[in-house]
Amino acid sequence: MGLAGEPGGPRADHDERATGRSDLVGLFGPQSMAWRLDREAMLLLGAGPRALLLQLAHPAVADGVADHSDFRRDPWRRLDGTLRSYLRIIYGSSAVARGEIRRLNAMHRGIVGATYDARDPDLSMWVHATLVDSTLTTYERWWKPLHQSEAERFYQETRPIGRAFGVPEARLPRDLADFRAYLAQQWSAAGPIRVTDTARELAASILCPPLPAPLGRLPVDPRIYAWTLWPAVSLLPAPVREAYRLPWGLRERLVSRWLTVAWRAWTPLLPTGFRQMPQALAADRRVDFGTEAALAPAPR
Repeated sequence: MGLAGEPGGPRADHDERATGRSDLVGLFGPQSMAWRLDREAMLLLGAGPRALLLQLAHPAVADGVADHSDFRRDPWRRLDGTLRSYLRIIYGSSAVARGEIRRLNAMHRGIVGATYDARDPDLSMWVHATLVDSTLTTYERWWKPLHQSEAERFYQETRPIGRAFGVPEARLPRDLADFRAYLAQQWSAAGPIRVTDTARELAASILCPPLPAPLGRLPVDPRIYAWTLWPAVSLLPAPVREAYRLPWGLRERLVSRWLTVAWRAWTPLLPTGFRQMPQALAADRRVDFGTEAALAPAPR
């Protein structure tokens, strides 16, 4: 069920230099849509908060996070753990990615309560779906539209990850059209998505987080910089945004639009090392190094 990267479990920081040559490309590899979409750091500013808010919109997920997380006290630690865990699976070597999946599955076995069980396939499917949909939505809204075949290819790449987290094949939508139909049903009036007071309380930690240490000691009201997350709020499906009771008037829409246009304009001008995730760049170097080593003459 859970949001990836919960602190406190066993670590999966394997030494990637120790893995074999055939394992260097990881579960996706340089030619995958996943490597292409997830490398832009700007996109994670939208996809991360959006996915978390969608996950919490399921009452069982919200209850599980409230009972088994220090999210309220230290949202930055949770968000950082979520990001690192996700990127290990996308950009890590095969050994690292599979190790992270095993770590998360082991951790989730202990997340059980009166209203939730992290091993519930329906909850696992929902959490998986929020990550996939948030990546696609943010890339197309903030970067550029994808061709239908590209979006379909990305979706098909993610299906094995859903299975790895306990979603049975029969519950995984067959293609992108079925996946989008599943999402629409989830947040429809007849679906299970219901934003509870618990979810709204947890959402406040996402949308108005305290400054990270050591700046967190400064007497700064988080609402002063909350506007920086309005573009992420704009990506939410309207029924979910309304259920959270988030202000969404002309001011919020205009600021969100202005920030999105500004980001889209200046991001391509930045050096690659500034605008792309370090995990993606490290994966590029790992694959390049492995390829060069494989082509080098054997020592005599």
